[in-house]
Amino acid sequence: MASEETRTTTSTAVRSSAADQPQRPATHAWTTRLLVIGIVLSALNLRPAITSLGALLEDVRDGLGMSGSMAGLLTSVPPLCFAVFGVTAPRLARRFGAGAVVCAGMVAITAGLLIRPYAGGTAGFLAASALALMGIAVSNVLMPVIVKRWFPDRVGSMTGLYSMALALGTASAAAATVPMTEALGGSWQSGLTVWAALAAAAVLPWIPFVRQRGAGPAGQLPGRQEHARVEASALRITRSRTAWALAVFFGLQATAAYITMGWMAQIFRDAGVPASTAGLLLAVTMVMGVPLAFVIPRVATRLPHQGPIVLVLGACGLAGYAGLYLAPAAGAWAWALLLGVANCAFPLALTMVGMRARTGAGVAQLSAFAQSTGYLISIPGPLLVGVLYQHSGGWGLPIALMAALMVPQMVVGVLAGRNRTVEDEAAR
Repeated sequence: MASEETRTTTSTAVRSSAADQPQRPATHAWTTRLLVIGIVLSALNLRPAITSLGALLEDVRDGLGMSGSMAGLLTSVPPLCFAVFGVTAPRLARRFGAGAVVCAGMVAITAGLLIRPYAGGTAGFLAASALALMGIAVSNVLMPVIVKRWFPDRVGSMTGLYSMALALGTASAAAATVPMTEALGGSWQSGLTVWAALAAAAVLPWIPFVRQRGAGPAGQLPGRQEHARVEASALRITRSRTAWALAVFFGLQATAAYITMGWMAQIFRDAGVPASTAGLLLAVTMVMGVPLAFVIPRVATRLPHQGPIVLVLGACGLAGYAGLYLAPAAGAWAWALLLGVANCAFPLALTMVGMRARTGAGVAQLSAFAQSTGYLISIPGPLLVGVLYQHSGGWGLPIALMAALMVPQMVVGVLAGRNRTVEDEAAR
C-alpha cells in the first residue's frame, strides 16, 4: 500500500514537473514578444510630436498669433529638451526601472499631444510640447539600454528594428498629418491631437514591466545586493575618449539631420523645383531611413570596426551636398537619395552605443552622455544655416557649411567605431 502510494506520489510529482517545465519558456516567450511590441510602438512615437508640428507650423503660427522668432525658437526646442531631460534617464531608470520610465515617457507623450493644441496660447503650447519632448528624451536614452539588457546577442537586429520603426514614424507623421487634418475638417488642433492615439497605444505593452526594476531576459528581478551594485557602478564617462567621440559623432549627425529636415525642401524650391515635388523629395530622403535603419545595425554588429560604414555614409553625404551646390534641380532625386543614405548615421550611432559598453549600466550612462551632449551640439546648426542663407542671399555658403561639418563627423565616427569599451577607458 505504501509502495503504491509512493509510486502515485512520484508519478504525480513527475507529471507536475513535466507540466511546469514548458510553462517557463512559454512565459518567457510571451514576455519577450510583449517587449518587442513595446519597443516598436515606442519607437514609432519618438518623432511624430516633432514632424507633425513641422507639417502644420504655418497654421499653428496663424492660430496662436506666433511671431517668426518664436516659431524659430519652437523648432529649436526638441534638441534642447532631448539634451536637458535625456541626461536624467539613467538615474530615473536606476530608481524606478527602465520599463517604468519608458511607460511614464509614453504617458507624457500622450498627455503633451492631447494638451498642447488646446493649451490656449503660445506659452501653454510650448509647455505641453516640452512635456511630450520630455517623454521622448528619456525613452530615446533608455531604448539602447533595454535592447542591451534583454537582447544582448541580438543588439544589431533589435536596434535595426527599433531604428526602422523610428524612421517609419518620422516619415508617416510628415506625410500623413496634412491629409488627416483635411479629413478631420481642416482644424490644425485635430491634426496634431490625432497622434496622441498612437502614443496611448504604446503605453499598454509597458504596463507589465512597470514593477520589474532591472528585470533581465528571464524576467527575474535582481536581489537587493545586485541592484545596489548596479547603482554603484557609475562610470566616470568623461574619461573615455570613445564616449566623447561618440557624443560628437551623434551631435554632428543630428545637426545634418535637422538641417536636412528644416531646409532641404527650401533649397529645392529656390532652385526652381515645384513645391509639391520639393516636399516629395524630402519625404524620399526620410523614407530611405526605413529599410537602411534595419540593415545597417545588423551589418555593424558583424564588423570589428564600424569605421568603414561611417566613411561610406559620409561619402554619400559629401556627394549629395556637392550635387545640391552644382546642380540642385537637375539631379534632385539623386541628391535626395544620397542624403537619405547619409542620414542613416543615426541608427549606426545607436548601434555603437550598445557595442561600446559591456554592461547595462554602462550603456545607460553612455547613451545619456552621447545623446545629451550630441543634441546640445546640434542646436546651433539649423540656426546658423538660416543666418548664412539670409545674409548671403543664396545657398552656396550654407551648403559649404553642411559639407564641411561632414568631414569631422567622419573622423570622430571612425574613432567611435574602434573595438573598445568605455568601462576599460574610464578605468584607466
